[in-house]
Formats: sequence, C-alpha cells, structure tokens
Amino acid sequence: MDPATSGSGSAEPPGGDDSTSHASITGRSAHVVVAPAAVVPPAQQQQPQQQQPPSRYESQKRRDWNTFLQYLSNHKPPLTLSRCSGAHVIEFLKYLDQFGKTKVHVTGCQYFGQPNPPAPCTCQLRQAWGSLDALIGRLRAAYEENGGKPELNPFGARAVRMYLREVRESQAKARGIPYEKKRKRPAGGTAGGVKVSVDDGGGGGDGGAGEASATSTPLENVD
Repeated sequence: MDPATSGSGSAEPPGGDDSTSHASITGRSAHVVVAPAAVVPPAQQQQPQQQQPPSRYESQKRRDWNTFLQYLSNHKPPLTLSRCSGAHVIEFLKYLDQFGKTKVHVTGCQYFGQPNPPAPCTCQLRQAWGSLDALIGRLRAAYEENGGKPELNPFGARAVRMYLREVRESQAKARGIPYEKKRKRPAGGTAGGVKVSVDDGGGGGDGGAGEASATSTPLENVD
C-alpha cells in the first residue's frame, strides 16, 4: 500500500474541525455584533425645550395689530391692508380717542393751560400723545413683520408723523406742559429752572405721568 495513499485516506485535512468550529463561532460572534441596539425615542434622547412666553411688548404688539385689522374689516366701506394709507391710520387714531383717559381742555375751558385743575370739567377725554406714539411704533413694526414693504408702510407716513406732532403740541398747550427737546447736561452741573423730557417710547398709560416727566429744584411732578 502506498504510504502516500494510505496517509491521504486516513488523515483528515488539518484543522478541518477547527475551521468548522471557528466558522460557527464567528457566525455567532457576527450575529452578536450586528444585533440592532435598542431604539431610544427622540423624546428620551433630548429633553423638550420649553418655549419662552412672548414678552410684554410682543404681546401688546400682537393685540394692537389684531385691533387694527378688525378696524379695517369694520370700516365702511371695508378696507384691505394693501389699500390702507396714512389718512386711514389717522382715522384709526381719532377712533381710539373715545377710549382715552387723558383730560384735554378746550380753549374756552377755565382750566385751559393748567396741569393740575382744582375741579372737574366737561372737557372730553383723549388718548395721550405718548400712548399714540408708542402704538404707532408697534404697528409700524408689525406691518413689516407681516410681509409689508417698508417703503409702503402707512404707519411711517409723513402725515402720521405730523398728526402726532400736532397732538403733542395741542395737549401740551391745553395742559400747560412745555415740551422741549432733550439736551445734554453740562459737565459742571445742572442749570436751574424746569426741564421737561418727553417719554417718546412710553405709552405707559393715558395719564400725564406716562407722557412727560419734569425735573427741577425742588422736584415737581407734572400731570
């Protein structure tokens, strides 16, 4: 018998069983490796961020904008925002006077020009010019935020600015409040007399305190 033939017939391929065993183990190992990990819901992976509430300014701006849109829809004839002009904005400001809380004396009133009348009178209540000025600022911003073009913004029209100036001057004269432009104080100290600084961004109320503040020696409160 040929030793080579006898050896080849009785001998098994070296490592035959080990190869089979290794392949089996490798298969099990691969199965373990490729096993999908547990899926974690996105809500558990990341805590939901709490949405910050809108600021007082943003909330007021939204209410003012909705009020103006409602005014346009109730206008006779109804108006669209694209057809709104500075004249319509002035009509809206005059419409708001019926909800004002600032007493504005007429020329014939005995208290005309007095900041602190000693008794009530029959003069009508109006919107304070400071409140109207702040309102126009919010509506002007809301118009552009809602897709309006800055060059077509009716709240920035020259007629509206002139109207606000007239309201400020007429209310100042009727209530005896001399409005002056803000001036820089000298480095050496303050001059005597009364200096009134206009609260342009106020609108803190319809009363006189929301419109202007006076500083003097001694300190005086202007209504």
